[in-house]
Amino acid sequence: MILGILGGGQLGRMLALAAAPLGVRVRVWDPDARCSASCAAEIFARPLDAAHVADFAAGLTACTYEFEHIPHAVVEGLEHAGVPLRPGEAAFAAKHDRLREKELLTSLGIPTAPFAAVDDAAGAHAAAQRLGLPLVFKSRRGGYDGKGQAVVREAGALATSLAACGGRDVLAEAFIRFEREVSLVAVRGLDGSFAAWPLVENLHRDGILRRTLAPAAGAAALQAQAEAHMRSLMQHLGYVGVLAIEFFQVGGALMVNEFAPRVHNSGHWSIEGSEASQFENHVRAVCGLPLGSTALRGHSVMFNYLGREAVRAAVLAVPDAHLHTYAKGERPRRKLGHITVRCDSAAARDAVLAQLEPLAPWE
Repeated sequence: MILGILGGGQLGRMLALAAAPLGVRVRVWDPDARCSASCAAEIFARPLDAAHVADFAAGLTACTYEFEHIPHAVVEGLEHAGVPLRPGEAAFAAKHDRLREKELLTSLGIPTAPFAAVDDAAGAHAAAQRLGLPLVFKSRRGGYDGKGQAVVREAGALATSLAACGGRDVLAEAFIRFEREVSLVAVRGLDGSFAAWPLVENLHRDGILRRTLAPAAGAAALQAQAEAHMRSLMQHLGYVGVLAIEFFQVGGALMVNEFAPRVHNSGHWSIEGSEASQFENHVRAVCGLPLGSTALRGHSVMFNYLGREAVRAAVLAVPDAHLHTYAKGERPRRKLGHITVRCDSAAARDAVLAQLEPLAPWE
């Protein structure tokens, strides 16, 4: 059984590492032969275009991906070669355009922030009148980790904020005053089976995920609500694999910020913190294998580090600490790895977190 993965960054790396114990070989398509996943997979180092699909697809059981911006010609080529792409095109097509994503969620009755499409200065002023200030501008296509986004707090900043997001093809969203950000990661098998991990609490810094606590404290009452939204979205998309939904918690209700049709940063804790990680279960699902248990192993926290490598020896000297490096070159604001802590109690976890977090660069 050979699984193809489009993209060899850290997500491709962790998928490949999870596939090996299952007896699944992995072939990663990434133009960089020394990409992050190269430690654990065969690398198909060619440009991501239609001319190379047939060679990549030869012998594959199935194909998945670590990013959503896949050329349509590559999708068509995989289909022509008889290699199923999981999750399917419907899932990532909705992510190509944030407006389309919001419209999909709304059509399914899943709550989101009020929104409007903006293409010029007149549209920006109309959105401000309709949604009120402050509001959030987001580029409809591309952008991640806070890129292509701006919070507009006064009318005089509409023009400059719009320009910062590209000037057109912008999504305006009402600014939500939430209590906290939580996310749900779940998996759906080829046979329609479903499993979800508990809701987790996320803390962002500068638009980038800094820390995830698993499980989120006091979120048991919200779990059924989150899973209902997840099941609805997965069913509509005919989804196979892991999907993550980021929510704002407003009182006793959840409002969707966005979803990700792939393994997700807020699920990295599951490598040590659950019976089967999000990476293992994604491989199981897309290869048509039975799903593994999502049961917790105690209390976990995951935190990213940016810019430069963490002090390896100092981190590994701390009991209950687990270091995951991504084998990437140092660069400002680049995710270079994450650290996970798993303990039997939340109090013990938080004590170790206080000791470790200063060792995690944020540059």
